[in-house]
Amino acid sequence: MRWTLLCLAMTLALSGSLAVGEQSIVTRLDGSTITSSELDGTVTRLMKAAEVTGVGIAIFNNGKIAHLKAYGLRDKEKNLPLTVDSVMSAASFSKVAFAYLAMELVGEGILDLDKPVYQYLPKPLPEYPNYADLTNDSRYKRITARMLLSHTSGFANWRAFEEDRKLKIHFEPGSKYAYSGEGIDLLQLVVESIAKKPLEQLMQERVFQRLGMTRTSMVWQDRFESDYANGYDEYGRSLGPQKREKADAAGSMQTTIADFARFTQAVMESRLLRSKTREQMLSPQVQIISKHQFPTFSEETTDENKTIRPSYGLA
Repeated sequence: MRWTLLCLAMTLALSGSLAVGEQSIVTRLDGSTITSSELDGTVTRLMKAAEVTGVGIAIFNNGKIAHLKAYGLRDKEKNLPLTVDSVMSAASFSKVAFAYLAMELVGEGILDLDKPVYQYLPKPLPEYPNYADLTNDSRYKRITARMLLSHTSGFANWRAFEEDRKLKIHFEPGSKYAYSGEGIDLLQLVVESIAKKPLEQLMQERVFQRLGMTRTSMVWQDRFESDYANGYDEYGRSLGPQKREKADAAGSMQTTIADFARFTQAVMESRLLRSKTREQMLSPQVQIISKHQFPTFSEETTDENKTIRPSYGLA
């Protein structure tokens, strides 16, 4: 199947990197090394095989950026190269950045991870149009920020995938893992209510500006026009950029590989967050035993990974 796409790729390595001539050597997780020129060759080969238009890659050693580079094109028709500053849709990486904001509020005592989130709202949750479907299900009163961040609320990924397209709680909140963009959107409502500011303003003030992420936003900005990446469908046809006008904590972030690498390094260095709060964010909250992440409520489980105990944190 032919598929053309743009993505942000983050690879973490444990050991250090060192420069040799004009190239660097990166130590991989298994202790072996690879040079930047070998990386270039591998990425180029894989992009050609998979018919990928462009890709940005950041590789970290010891919490520091060891390799940061863009490959391919951001616009095939104009033959424009992808750069490390090309703005592209971050999709669900948005959730991680939003979680960082939420955990800042936790660290400051503004948001309690274990307080039912409906208690933060000025009116009952079902009185909000997006949550009217929950009118006859009181289990919404048990849902906490911890559950929303760890994807254990019981919501589907998106109500649009439900047969009746209605929001519903599928299991006892907090009892198991099921990935949910709906849950992140509910926490967005709560955070905006607490802070009395819209999400874009909060993210700019509390995360992006403080970390030097100058080409990142939760909505499209006119300043991105100078360097942005088009999306492409499976036939190689341009879809243009995602010009989202409404901030969505679950998926509207626009960013660059350089900016998201800055964010990732900040997480590793515990910038903005207190050490204890960062530890909470990255601590396992619920073990993942499902064989596949999607569909969200697949009952197929596996013990193939039990030795490494895959788990979800607060991100």
